Amino acid sequence: MVLTRRIIPCLDLKDGRVVKGTHFISLRDAGDPVELAQRYNEQGADEVVFLDITASKEHRGTMLEVISRAADQLFLPLTVGGGIRNVSDIQQLLRAGADKVSINTSAVLDPPLINKGAQRFGTQCIVLAEDVRRSFDKNPDATPIDLPDGSSCWYEVVIYGGSKPTGIDAVAWAVDAEARGAGEILLTSMETDGTKNGFDIPITRAIAEAVGVPVIASGGVGTLEHFYEGFVEGKADACLAASVFHYGEYTVRQVKEYLAGRGIPVRL
Repeated sequence: MVLTRRIIPCLDLKDGRVVKGTHFISLRDAGDPVELAQRYNEQGADEVVFLDITASKEHRGTMLEVISRAADQLFLPLTVGGGIRNVSDIQQLLRAGADKVSINTSAVLDPPLINKGAQRFGTQCIVLAEDVRRSFDKNPDATPIDLPDGSSCWYEVVIYGGSKPTGIDAVAWAVDAEARGAGEILLTSMETDGTKNGFDIPITRAIAEAVGVPVIASGGVGTLEHFYEGFVEGKADACLAASVFHYGEYTVRQVKEYLAGRGIPVRL
């Protein structure tokens, strides 16, 4: 059986609206989350991700009202992240209509939260959201990654919406999270986020080769070719994008038809 590759629009939420930035800053408004999600539902998206991008920094929970409104109107899987601190937060989101929860900052600060979430709700519900950036500092314990320009670096995990470095090696953290019960890795590179220059292929491929769970490539899509590269060169199981969908540059359907034409199995 050939597994179809997934196309996932991502809606970054701030104050109940969808926003989009570059390198995690310079946010601009992109519309009402439920209306946008409805549009992607009609275009044939495989899933939709809602990320409440300032919830952890502002120490508050995700907007349950938006999630339940979306769940009432949509017939596709919803992944929700932002501000999840404990098992009770996970339960609230699943009750509100989320199919999966994505945890980032809390997972780094409290790794057993992955174990607890997976044990209680199943690994299929727990997505590790991993935000990373390149580091050229010496770190003998980190996984060296070769870059296209011939240089080498390692990738560091960052938390609180990219504002706090952790010193943790991205590849090692993905492997650890899988062992704890994360059923999927949502990988976003700060290097490429919002640039429209394509996914950060070196780290996407390194993590996809290191873990046995699906990897979602995120951050940097600007062209149809970039989706293809994410799957073929990055070895991702799904590609996530935001601004190319929000601002109408491509529809999900256009992306899938392009991929199907290049031999990538997708659900049309």
